Amino acid sequence: MSETNDTSAAEPAPAPQPITTVAPSPHVGDKGMTTRRMMVDVLIALSPMVVAALVVFHNVAVQSLGVMAICVVSCVATEVLFAAARRKPVSVGDCSAVVTGMILALSLPWSCPWYVSMIAGVSAMVLGKMVFGGLGQNIFNPAMVGRAFVMICFASALGAKAYVGGEGLGDIVTHATPLSVLKEPGQAPNLMALLLGNTNGSLGETSALACLLGGLYLCLRRTASWEIPLGVIAATGLIAAILQLNGSSMTVLHHLLSGALLFGAFFIATDPTSSPLTPKGKFIFGLGVGGVVMLLRTLSNYPEGVMFSVLVMNAFTPLINRWTIPKPVGGPVPSRT
Repeated sequence: MSETNDTSAAEPAPAPQPITTVAPSPHVGDKGMTTRRMMVDVLIALSPMVVAALVVFHNVAVQSLGVMAICVVSCVATEVLFAAARRKPVSVGDCSAVVTGMILALSLPWSCPWYVSMIAGVSAMVLGKMVFGGLGQNIFNPAMVGRAFVMICFASALGAKAYVGGEGLGDIVTHATPLSVLKEPGQAPNLMALLLGNTNGSLGETSALACLLGGLYLCLRRTASWEIPLGVIAATGLIAAILQLNGSSMTVLHHLLSGALLFGAFFIATDPTSSPLTPKGKFIFGLGVGGVVMLLRTLSNYPEGVMFSVLVMNAFTPLINRWTIPKPVGGPVPSRT
């Protein structure tokens, strides 16, 4: 009897079974929605803004193209070097680094010095992407991280004076940006000029029409989630309407068409990695971006606030995801007893 007990005691315990959690159906997948396809869509959507920038800043087209080229090359080169240092496959083929460089370049003035553009590209990839583990791991928008870094380090190169050139560069370049003008009491730029882009500003923010065309393309292709720009525009419009009713010279359309609001709403805030996952969360995220933009525009010394608003809301993305966990189809799953 004792031998039997000893034999049974010596038998190995059964291996623990892995716990598998399956989300409720339906499960929908799209094999065509690859990273490369999404990034190519973004590049196509950015093309109207590139064309508008070259038309508006035709007197400084060479400098404008230089800013774009340096930002893209520095982003791509940084990704290649980091992949080599970590002995990881190079993922340049997915075009994500090119998109980061283009969005970064379009957020900069045409007069940005070459070394500032290069540092912005490197810091965007290193501080905004690589330190988090690479593509799909970052919690902040890489392009805005790079712009924020150089804005702090090279304030004079990205301040209001950086947008105003000297004589012989054309009327648009020698005028202040629309939001700087709107800071002055009683001043209001022409709405048609804001729509078409006959105003000064960063390379990608001058033409509201170009931003709308590119943004609508992204939404129709489902590369960008429409809930985010809708939230941005709704929050901005609501707060601007309240201010206009209180006697502000800045109308709702001035706020919507000026600066980088539309550019940020469609191309920056919609970054799938640093924005919420659920439709409700995306709309809340957009409302937050629009609200912070208006807060900075009206109460701070900065004429624009898209960059800071996106970075602030990126920090809230994990919390928004937790707040907006969808209920399973048919109700909550019964707990096992």
